[in-house]
Amino acid sequence: RYRAPTMTLMRTVLAATLFVIVSSAFYSPSFAARSNSLRMSSSDAKRVLVPIADDSEEIETACITDTLTRFGASVTVASVKPDGELVCKMSRGIKFMADTTIDAAAKEEWDLIALPGGMPGAEHLRDSEPLISLLEEQKKAKKTYAAVCASPAVVLASKGLLPEDSATCYPAPGFREAIKAVESDDEVVVSGNVITSQGPGTSLKFALQLGESLYGKEKADEIAAQMLVER
Repeated sequence: RYRAPTMTLMRTVLAATLFVIVSSAFYSPSFAARSNSLRMSSSDAKRVLVPIADDSEEIETACITDTLTRFGASVTVASVKPDGELVCKMSRGIKFMADTTIDAAAKEEWDLIALPGGMPGAEHLRDSEPLISLLEEQKKAKKTYAAVCASPAVVLASKGLLPEDSATCYPAPGFREAIKAVESDDEVVVSGNVITSQGPGTSLKFALQLGESLYGKEKADEIAAQMLVER
């Protein structure tokens, strides 16, 4: 005999439906990575800042945040939007929700600052005064900072933050011209405390190299094997 659903059951179904709708509206790369990691943040975890903007490259952002979380790093994504808005519409239209604003992040110290590319996302990063100040402090302290795709040319080159000997970026003429004095064709380039890479297709290798800079080659090889990435 048919029995009408109870109010409790109906409330449970409604709550579950609302949760799915709300949670799928935005993607927070650092939260998703942390949620999928068996390692929890600890006091000795390396602190990584990943700044993003509207039109930042989502593959690069996700590779950096996810991979470094697998190493055990504490990854924070910061929006550089001037109005303090945390939600950024990325270069292919996917919305990412940052953990904090760049103004708040600028008050902290970081073991690594890693910039995704994307256009005009890289230009928004370049135009963020708090971010550039952070990068300048990172350089002064000889701490690691990194950029991929358009960002080595658009951000680092324009602000005097390129290494003196070698760097790479997305292989487009305008970008290559900006780094001409130190241009390399390698997919990932390590030059002192600066790491650069070419684009979405090199982002996993880039992220693994970032992890190696923080945790060592043995750990990087272990993570690469787990991710089925050849190094």
